[in-house]
Amino acid sequence: MAFEMLVGLNVTDDFQYREYRKSMMPILKAYGGGFGYDFKVSEVLITQTDSKINRVFTIYFPDKESMEQFFSNADYLKIKKIYFENSVSDTTIISTYDKSY
Repeated sequence: MAFEMLVGLNVTDDFQYREYRKSMMPILKAYGGGFGYDFKVSEVLITQTDSKINRVFTIYFPDKESMEQFFSNADYLKIKKIYFENSVSDTTIISTYDKSY
């Protein structure tokens, strides 16, 4: 069993976003997390938000508690402030769900 999120972003600076992913990956792995799928999208046909989306991915954790601990980790929050906030203008959580393999 795993906990997974389907996320849409509007990435405005690819270089900074790559640095964000590279920097946060060791922390993500320490919480048992990872990325399942990752897509760059050029056209969104239907949406339920005004936010723009040009990147869609899944991010998973062993359970919801691990996800919450990861997103509140002080080192992660520093990396997010440096790279993510300067490279992403919109974030849309499309879905969260328990996933069994």
